Amino acid sequence: MRAYMSVRFVYERQENQVNQSAQSTVSPSQTDVPRTGSPCPRVGLVGLGHMGSAFAQNLVSCGYQTVVFDRNATKRDACAGAQPVDSLAGLSQCDIIFSSLPNDAALSSMTEGHSGLITVMKKGAVHVSTSTVSPTIARHLAGLHQSSGQGYVASPVLGNPDLAKARKVFFMVAGPADHVASAVPVIQNLGQHIFLMGDDPGHANLMKLAANVMIATTLESMGETLALLRKGGISAELGFDVLTNSLFDSKVHKAYGGKILYERYRPAGMVVALALKDMRLALTEAEHATTPMPFASLVRDRMVAMMARGWETLDWSALGLLASRDAGLPSDPGLSDLF
Repeated sequence: MRAYMSVRFVYERQENQVNQSAQSTVSPSQTDVPRTGSPCPRVGLVGLGHMGSAFAQNLVSCGYQTVVFDRNATKRDACAGAQPVDSLAGLSQCDIIFSSLPNDAALSSMTEGHSGLITVMKKGAVHVSTSTVSPTIARHLAGLHQSSGQGYVASPVLGNPDLAKARKVFFMVAGPADHVASAVPVIQNLGQHIFLMGDDPGHANLMKLAANVMIATTLESMGETLALLRKGGISAELGFDVLTNSLFDSKVHKAYGGKILYERYRPAGMVVALALKDMRLALTEAEHATTPMPFASLVRDRMVAMMARGWETLDWSALGLLASRDAGLPSDPGLSDLF
């Protein structure tokens, strides 16, 4: 299998039953994820934050028998159509278990802690981690699952909770081919595109961290540029229109740039605290690979400055707010209060 290849797929919404699976291998020449008529798997999901809740609701709407667990009982009970359980042991009969957790520590604790997933999962079941975590923890957990006769697939996500609800996120998937083949038919119902990253689960997480570095540095440059235009007497709206309708028309420039333009930093798609965590992880990988990333290091420090201001729960596009404040610019009085 080629290490980096894209698999294009069209997800199908089904209300009663999902009869689909993947072959044990996917050749580079295939353009669609293959499907057969194997029985619909029983699916579990751990972690009902904004992303996890969106995934759970989409699994239910696709007809999967979905079992959900979160330490917060209110979140469990709010997941309409799913079966809530009050411990990980309630997931013991699931064939595929998704986890959506905030960091390495949470994923490790939920997986290998006392009565964790490794203990309760049946042999042959596959753990699909959608969390943004370090490549190191991904490889570590994959090894533990393998030793227990289970599978581990790294499947981090590009996209925010609103895109997750609309099934418009992107998945980067990596792990042993047979486990990936089991997971992909379910994953394809949750997003618009899957990128297969090879057998090493760490590669999927490294790709996600690299993508987040690019987003963060773009946010910093957008914030600085719009601040310069405002100080120079050009309206931010006009500058934004010129930039995003000429050479800078990417989704990141338009969507996140719009948040900077209108100072819409709440509700957050990615809070500053988690963005800072991702920058730390990326820079740790860069150091291990002896790869200097000076711009990423600068943006990491900018996020530390945001944390010092008490902005940890704002959207990470608030890098634009920091740029405007550093330039001595006031918030637009016509915009809603940030705090």
